[in-house]
Amino acid sequence: MAKVAVLLVLLLATLTGWYVEARIVREGRDIQRDFPQEPSKVQVPIKINEDKFTSTTPTVEDEPITSSNNEEQKNLDINKNEDDDSLFQPEGRVLYTGSQLWKTVVDSEEKAKILAKLRDEEDITMWGGNVSAVDILVKRDSIGKVRSLLNNQNIRFDVAISDLQQAIEEENPTLEEEDFDNRNGHRLTWQAYHRLDDIHKYLDFLEEQHPDLVSQQTIGQSVNGNPIRLLKISNKQPGNKAVWIDGGIHAREWITPATVTFIINQLISNWENEPKYVQNTDWYFAPLLNPDGYEYTHTVDRLWRKNRRGSGRCAGIDLNRNFGYRWGGTGASKNPCAETYGGSGPFSEPETAAVQSFMSNANAKWKAYISFHSYGQYILYPWGYNRVVPPDYKDLELVGQRAAQAIRNAGGPSYTVGPAGNTLYPAAGGSDDWAKGAMKIKYAYTVELRDNGRYGFVLPASYIQPTAKEAMAAVRVIVEAASKA
Repeated sequence: MAKVAVLLVLLLATLTGWYVEARIVREGRDIQRDFPQEPSKVQVPIKINEDKFTSTTPTVEDEPITSSNNEEQKNLDINKNEDDDSLFQPEGRVLYTGSQLWKTVVDSEEKAKILAKLRDEEDITMWGGNVSAVDILVKRDSIGKVRSLLNNQNIRFDVAISDLQQAIEEENPTLEEEDFDNRNGHRLTWQAYHRLDDIHKYLDFLEEQHPDLVSQQTIGQSVNGNPIRLLKISNKQPGNKAVWIDGGIHAREWITPATVTFIINQLISNWENEPKYVQNTDWYFAPLLNPDGYEYTHTVDRLWRKNRRGSGRCAGIDLNRNFGYRWGGTGASKNPCAETYGGSGPFSEPETAAVQSFMSNANAKWKAYISFHSYGQYILYPWGYNRVVPPDYKDLELVGQRAAQAIRNAGGPSYTVGPAGNTLYPAAGGSDDWAKGAMKIKYAYTVELRDNGRYGFVLPASYIQPTAKEAMAAVRVIVEAASKA
């Protein structure tokens, strides 16, 4: 198993072109969270669960609140690229017709090098994986070449998605207008993925219908001027503890804003029957932290990840590498074209700056922070910037395990629990590390929702409700623990 671990680390290092220290993509936070973006291509990452093949004891480390002061990084101007970005501007939608998603088995250094070569030759990109399988997106015109090479080299593979564009088109069913005219007074159905306007109008509806329980505010604006909305649910008791829940920080992870709005709906619909620890909590929801990117995935490129800073092939900042705790360290790229580019400095982006400003200045007793991502089915806690853990990691582990059990009790799948840097890979500048390290929030988690790679980022809308119900079960466990912190 140790040999396999070494080979997988080598694969990640060679495929990503990152530092030789072989950072293992933590995006479980995106599940990728991280392969560098190739020019005018979808970048897709590998997520490896290192916990399955390492047996090291967690290193306890309570780090000071620091940010990297990399002057070279600060001087990067992502709006001024040497290349003529106009050549890379998409005309209409980006299509993936005929491209396929394969699951491959890589169990030797030679096989790892073969995938690296295919990636370098732009025949494949990476989506995700684990200790036994690596997900690769095989481009339409390269299918014959890749199949022949893998067969000749005895690399086993299965086709998970035979036509990615078809999967994208089938992911979100077209509903009739009357289906969207929800008889409850809003358009959200949780049977389809909705656009930004529907989500915002739903929040407006709740504020209008439940003025004694619900309040709303705009905490900032995105790069393109879209409002970043925050919804608060509270019985206004002075001693309430506070919990923050967000989604949509990565544009293509459509299941996350759908899950957050579902949780909001469940709470409000059932408020009078909720237990006291739920009623006596101030709930803060930011369903969609990356509104520009989210809209872009609906109108142009379904697999876009970052925000929409700049233009062309190197546009965008990875907002989950832009938070100001250990910013710019391992797992955050300094290359503006990379999908994990952390920006010119901590909180350089208006989306992350809005979160930082609001949470730092709010008169709230923050006890829990939950950020929803996809995919992979993980409940991750700090630290993510390195393979170390905070002094109270046993508390985080215990509550995380209880949350995973609650998901199983609700009929859901198994979720892996652990510190992000150890369980997946180190990645600095994440929101959960900032919540724990800078804001000193006791229970800080990143939850990677369904699935394990059958659909990946293109999770059919039929999975919204089961996924969201399971997430609600996990949230209850975390908030109950927070109420006692």
